[in-house]
Amino acid sequence: MVSAVFHSPLESAPPGLGSAEHNATHSIAASAGETGAAAMKHLKTPAIPETSAAARPQRDFSALWLRVLPPVLGLGLLALVWELVSIATKGGIPSPRETWLQAVTLFSDPFYRNGPNDQGVGWNVLASLKRVALGFGLAAVVGIPVGFMIGRFTFLSHMFNPLISLLRPVSPLAWLPIGLLVFKGADPAAIWTIFICSIWPMIINTAVGVQRVPQDYMNVARVLQLSEWKILTKILVPSVLPYMLTGVRLAVGTAWLVIVAAEMLTGGVGIGFWVWDEWNNLNVKNILIAIFVIGIVGLMLEFALIKLACAFTFEEVKN
Repeated sequence: MVSAVFHSPLESAPPGLGSAEHNATHSIAASAGETGAAAMKHLKTPAIPETSAAARPQRDFSALWLRVLPPVLGLGLLALVWELVSIATKGGIPSPRETWLQAVTLFSDPFYRNGPNDQGVGWNVLASLKRVALGFGLAAVVGIPVGFMIGRFTFLSHMFNPLISLLRPVSPLAWLPIGLLVFKGADPAAIWTIFICSIWPMIINTAVGVQRVPQDYMNVARVLQLSEWKILTKILVPSVLPYMLTGVRLAVGTAWLVIVAAEMLTGGVGIGFWVWDEWNNLNVKNILIAIFVIGIVGLMLEFALIKLACAFTFEEVKN
């Protein structure tokens, strides 16, 4: 009987070689196990990105510079030209520094009152704003409804358009003698001049807005048989509001320009009269200060009306 005995290759190999291969296999298996454990640990632990100064987001100041730098350069250019003119006129035109010191003294007490013809700049500005408010308010009360009627009815449009085209280009000061003749007083004449010069932008812009209302809206109103009041309140006013506010902005700018010229001629209390009085006293510093005051007040009125327009029309109003 023959018996077959099978031996493992490792057993048949030499002792040294078998031990080496066994150790190598065990080392590879252990290394693979450590690598897998490290990989599982890497998957379980979220990676934390390294933060450095270069990786942090940098703030962009370019937009801020574009908003701040151009106005500063513009004011600097104005001051430079002003200084050069002062040097060229040998002090006939006060320098920016002299005017600034005078303004500090003037605005330290803007509401003093030493008599009817000697009052602070604050009282003069308030008196002018009061006249502007009265004349401008009357113009709005009359001009906006007239603009709606002219834009709504073709017959009225054809009737009033020639009159508006004829009277609108007339200079504001040309209306002042008419006001003095009719009202027999400086204050009513100034208010009348503001009224007649502020009414045209309101009429024209309101009428244009009514005429640009989409015809589909009016067709729907006709189909629904809406009354004229419903058409006015539900269709025309919401559609015309941006045009109407544009007319108001133009009108208030015109009113503020007119009041200065009117007060120079009529006298009394007001920023225009103050400018003329300082000219009679040859006080050029106060005249320059008055110019800046007039510009700043006009800018504030314009800014307030822009905010009002944005609030009611839900859109950005530019320029």
